Amino acid sequence: MKRIRCPKCENYITFDETKYEDGQSLVFQCPNCNKQFGIRIGTSKLRETQKEENKMMADGNATQDKEEMAYGSIVVIENVFHYKQIIPLQMGDNVIGRHQKGNPINTPFETVDPSVDLNHCTINVSRDKQGHLKYILRDNNSNTGTFVENVEIPPRERRVIESGTLFTIGATSIILKGPEEKE
Repeated sequence: MKRIRCPKCENYITFDETKYEDGQSLVFQCPNCNKQFGIRIGTSKLRETQKEENKMMADGNATQDKEEMAYGSIVVIENVFHYKQIIPLQMGDNVIGRHQKGNPINTPFETVDPSVDLNHCTINVSRDKQGHLKYILRDNNSNTGTFVENVEIPPRERRVIESGTLFTIGATSIILKGPEEKE
């Protein structure tokens, strides 16, 4: 089964891609907003480009991609309704929340969890006096709160977390991974 997203309302539509051949064009009508749009079945040029970049990274030629994970990442793990996502962090504030068209945050993730706010929490990445990476988590006055080890972070409070820390926003669990950890 394959999922595609409506370009207008971003609603997901699921279909069985095995019934179609590469190069075949399909037209869908979104049941949510009635927008009609077409796709072409086949290998994505973007996916092929990503495979080439991953190969270059394995060969040691893609220093920019390595730098992208140089500050660590978050691994978003949801319940059975969705899938795992790995999102790289950057130096400074990483505002975490639900992906929505037009949402200006810099660390969005796709979710079906309605309890995750658009601007739920922030991880600040900085360096301490010894030059080690330091991660500080804070809740952005979300409706459902941010929890570290089942303890809610009160509004305006900051919590220092480290690689391997599991925190929860809404019903979604997230694990912080340092740059040295491989997935």
